[in-house]
Amino acid sequence: MKRKIIAYNFELTEALEKLNEQFEVQVFDCINPKTDPVFKQALKNAEGIVGLALPVDKELLDQAPNLKIVSNNSTGYNNLSIEEMTKRGVMGTNTPGVLEDTTADAIFGILLASARRIAELDHFVKSGNWKGHLTTAEYAIDVHHKTLGIIGMGKIGSAIAKRANLGFDMKILYHNRNRNLQAEEKYNASYCDLDTLLKESDFVCLMTPLTPETENLMGEREFKLMKKSAIFVNGSRGRTVNETALIQALRNKEIHGAALDVYQIEPIKLDNPLLQLPNVVTTPHIGSSTYETELKMAELAVENLLAGLTGKRPKNLINPEVLN
Repeated sequence: MKRKIIAYNFELTEALEKLNEQFEVQVFDCINPKTDPVFKQALKNAEGIVGLALPVDKELLDQAPNLKIVSNNSTGYNNLSIEEMTKRGVMGTNTPGVLEDTTADAIFGILLASARRIAELDHFVKSGNWKGHLTTAEYAIDVHHKTLGIIGMGKIGSAIAKRANLGFDMKILYHNRNRNLQAEEKYNASYCDLDTLLKESDFVCLMTPLTPETENLMGEREFKLMKKSAIFVNGSRGRTVNETALIQALRNKEIHGAALDVYQIEPIKLDNPLLQLPNVVTTPHIGSSTYETELKMAELAVENLLAGLTGKRPKNLINPEVLN
């Protein structure tokens, strides 16, 4: 009898085929893991889970006595209760080093879309409102030679800085837990405190991981420090921003606009005021969502899972202490 695996929100057939050769794989998409009876039954015998954004907490672990590894198909792993998993001898893995360039493309893309009003003016053309010469009401703002402030200069932040500095001659300010000397040397980035970055940047790009320290990092005070002409870009996690404060800042014209790929609640609810504001560009958490990148991540997630289930140390083990 084949050992049992759960694939959760894990759609790429090529990656699943490799698992199907060795294991019995049950696939679950768009279900509620807290209530779905078939999923809960599958947990009883599952030795491994591979997928995206499954909350692995004490409640789930209580229902999965045979679980050996959870292979997250993402760089982030705030959905995993690592301490609880380690107590039970369950390995956790992620897929770093794959999505940096793709995500940087997407985040810099929505920055450009916001500054040049691309989505708004696309609608303007398709609605038949383009009658002749544009007026000042349709004008946008420049990106080149402006100042970009990046909060969180990790690998993705550095990739955004590269595009901004080398491609658009932008001045780079950054705030980070630690100095990034490589970004300073390569992209002429200047380290500064958060308040200075907010006050001096024409674009503020938030790229921090979600931690207790970064939750609601951007709130009323922070938006008031920004230039009235500035655009706020969020490519981190929705909960790093106080959305109520952001909405007020946009409505009160305390900032010029926003470009958002992440939200406090995902999918974003249709009654969210952000969807009614013309100076907000919204995308559905598309950071790594190209076929090429998603396939590379899925293949790495499968590689991690197979290693953990065949007695090897997974390449991207988050909790190595579990091996002790």
